[in-house]
Amino acid sequence: MNPLIINGVSALAGGFLALAFGSWNQILSIFLITILIDYITGVLASIKEGSGLDSQIGFWGVTRKALMLLVIVLAHQMDQVMGSGGDVIKTGAIYFYMSNELISITENYGRLGLPLPDKIRRIIAVLRNKEEDK
Repeated sequence: MNPLIINGVSALAGGFLALAFGSWNQILSIFLITILIDYITGVLASIKEGSGLDSQIGFWGVTRKALMLLVIVLAHQMDQVMGSGGDVIKTGAIYFYMSNELISITENYGRLGLPLPDKIRRIIAVLRNKEEDK
């Protein structure tokens, strides 16, 4: 393939990402890693439990994750409009969704039979109950 085309496509993709997410920082990288780990551990837990893989469940899982990224893009755009001088809203959105992803990863580890400290189990139960109350 022509290197000029590859360079052009890479530049367009990089420009879009910079426009959409603003500065690429460590917290955004960590968030993307947690999304990947959550998806992988969820798939492994489903296989281990014998429920198998369901394409519809997988589709909605990927859709949820894509929508989280869209909210972060929106949060960055709100930061730009508000002129907050940083990515305050974007960072808050990332922390919110990252905490949900970390809880899900912990639940998946439990489904895989990995030991979890009792304190973490209690925290997850409290968070689930608060979510159900809403």
